[in-house]
Amino acid sequence: MSNKQQNTLQNATSKIDYTLMNDYMFRAVLQENEIVLKGLICSLLHLNPEEVQTVTIMNPIELGKGYDDKAFVLDVKVLLNSATVINIEMQVVNEGFWTNRSLSYLCGIFQNLKHGEDYSQVKPAYHIGILNFSLFPDYPEFFATYKIMNVKKHYIYNDNFTLNVLDLNQIKLATDEDKAFGIDYWARLFKTTTWEELEMVAQENTVFKEAGKTLYKLNQNDEVRYLCEMREEGQRILRTYQSLIRQGEEKLAQRDSELAEKDAQLAENAAALAKKDAQLAESAAMIAALQEQIKTLQK
Repeated sequence: MSNKQQNTLQNATSKIDYTLMNDYMFRAVLQENEIVLKGLICSLLHLNPEEVQTVTIMNPIELGKGYDDKAFVLDVKVLLNSATVINIEMQVVNEGFWTNRSLSYLCGIFQNLKHGEDYSQVKPAYHIGILNFSLFPDYPEFFATYKIMNVKKHYIYNDNFTLNVLDLNQIKLATDEDKAFGIDYWARLFKTTTWEELEMVAQENTVFKEAGKTLYKLNQNDEVRYLCEMREEGQRILRTYQSLIRQGEEKLAQRDSELAEKDAQLAENAAALAKKDAQLAESAAMIAALQEQIKTLQK
């Protein structure tokens, strides 16, 4: 039975058609429900709910309406307490160059001075990437924080410029601090694929229950569902292209290996021929010397 045939979230069963891992649905839920947006920010930035007076989405979209190429990257820009700028982005497919991309976004929101303001009034900026892949496989980490730091003495250059990365595939590496702020539960919420799983994760948590209700409501909206499907289709096409590129690279590598093997064999053959030529030359020299000796004896 599909979600649209269910009557309420409480009796919804089976697969969630469009989960929070769909970046359009992720954005839609955060924009639709301020309680969820505040809860996520408090968790990721280690804030108490009392510290958050206002959260304003700076780049709202009209949910269910088409978007152009400029809005294709569905990041959420948030002004927190009129004093801090936050960029949040869900990224499921590893398109490459994430570090450059995230820095570009962070630099963009760090340039937040208005006309007439001076540099003392720059608002702190955070970029938060929620990734379904490991950014640095050799250094796995569940929730990582990066700042500009002196490479010799390890002190912070500027505390107003911060990158955070949440790796949804490394929940097992969540620290006690991560768990204290419920970041591991958010990761599990993002990864849920059935309504039953969502109900279990959301138990005794008002914010997660709000997320579930909003997710369920938006899964009933035909326009939102269509745009979620467009995003998934775009990601399928991207994965197909990436697969074709990998296959092409593997074929080229195999061909290069075969050519290198042939070159090595040719070099080996050339060395063997050179050795034989040297042996023939040596034999010819010996024969010539013998012939000279015979001529001398015959005189």
